[in-house]
Amino acid sequence: MVDTIQPASSNQSVSNRPQAATATESERSVVNSDFETFIKMLTVQVENQDPLNPIDSTDFATQLATFSGVEQQVLTNELLTSLGTQLGAGDLSAVSGWIGMEARAVTPVNFEGNPVKLTLAAGAEADEHELVVRDAAGSVVARDGISGDRQTILWPGTDGFGNPLPAGTYDISVVSRSNGQELSRSPAEVHGRILEARVDGAQTQLVLASGQEISPDAVLGLRQID
Repeated sequence: MVDTIQPASSNQSVSNRPQAATATESERSVVNSDFETFIKMLTVQVENQDPLNPIDSTDFATQLATFSGVEQQVLTNELLTSLGTQLGAGDLSAVSGWIGMEARAVTPVNFEGNPVKLTLAAGAEADEHELVVRDAAGSVVARDGISGDRQTILWPGTDGFGNPLPAGTYDISVVSRSNGQELSRSPAEVHGRILEARVDGAQTQLVLASGQEISPDAVLGLRQID
């Protein structure tokens, strides 16, 4: 059954929450502290060495080189984190115009008790098509025969007996068969209004009205909501 979707509210936000600065400052503080401790230990080691059996200068060089390598690695990590944050912010700017639009994406369904808009596509050469719903554990909780035409439906979130399913994540796909043999399995395309675009670390995420988060790469289509 295909029903008309009423537009959701117009609350919109863009969130950019890079957390790299705090992490790198902490790493830098640890390196500085460790370096001071290392110098103190090295000084004490020199002061208390046996004059008849002095420490080989090569050992000092090795210790200094080892610590220097650790310091350089921390600085490299800091640079890479900074670059990742900048790239993520650039992606955020690119998708910020998507806010308020309806996205169509291949992703599991985040069911919260309300009907979910889906687009279904079946195998062209099959003679039997079935909508199969699996819960988060992979168990089949609903099956329903459908036509092979590409169609948009409102999935009510019920099991095979028409009883409401509990809130949770469901994997929905169309299984196409010919003469009883499975030919293809196509994931349902989920529709959802984009409320927010944000950066978590270096990854850009879109937040749908259902609370579900998806990657921009998972989006197959966008449309303005009338």
